[in-house]
Amino acid sequence: MTVRFYDAHNHLQDERFASNREELVATAVEQGVAKMVVNGAREKDWPIICELANKFPQVLPSFGYHPWYLRERTAEWQRTLVKFLNRTSAAVGEIGLDRWKPALPYEGQEEAFTWQLRLAAERDLPASIHCLQAWGRLHELLRDNPRPAHGFLLHSYGGSKEMVEPLAKLGAYFSFPGYFMHERKARQREAFQSVPLNRLLIETDAPDQLLPESANRFPLHDADGKSINHPANLASIYEFVAQQRAMPLPELAGQLEENFQRLFGG
Repeated sequence: MTVRFYDAHNHLQDERFASNREELVATAVEQGVAKMVVNGAREKDWPIICELANKFPQVLPSFGYHPWYLRERTAEWQRTLVKFLNRTSAAVGEIGLDRWKPALPYEGQEEAFTWQLRLAAERDLPASIHCLQAWGRLHELLRDNPRPAHGFLLHSYGGSKEMVEPLAKLGAYFSFPGYFMHERKARQREAFQSVPLNRLLIETDAPDQLLPESANRFPLHDADGKSINHPANLASIYEFVAQQRAMPLPELAGQLEENFQRLFGG
């Protein structure tokens, strides 16, 4: 049985990958990566992602405004986002809420998030959601606003295990990143043990969220020599989660393929 891997969230458009994207994708495909959702975080990302989707059949494009970059918005950002969604899209994202990043204003985040969430609901496109230290408020906003019938992804879910069930009832899927393989992330791994198998996905978040060194089979560095995450590391994360779930890798991979296609299509 051929094992196929699905990356629920990465940033192939990131400028740290600009010099070698073709090689990165080729290596990932060699390692069994069948599809990857590439998430835009701001306006300058969106045309790059469009080009990547046209060039690589493995890329499913996602367009959105991340809370970290809301201060970069132009007056036309909403119209521009709609334009890119009209061209081609698998999802709306990366969008969300963030009360963790130092010096990041919270003001305006909820307005931007709910507008994009409603847009996803109108088009029935899944939303890829970032959340840090705002889980209670995120739950309220998801509960009280239109949501896409396809569901939504809580990328790198870092909330409590107690919130898994109420979020899943609203349509959530939960993606596990390689960063949670680090020993210090025991709480996050425990929370993922509460995620129903039919709501589980896996992501690299490449070039960020680097795996532990022992699991990093594809070491990569940016122009400054800093270690970054390679999209081909997806298989290592799958293997870790299969061990955590006490499942054969092919069985886990088959279930996650069903989950991915249910949420994102492709």
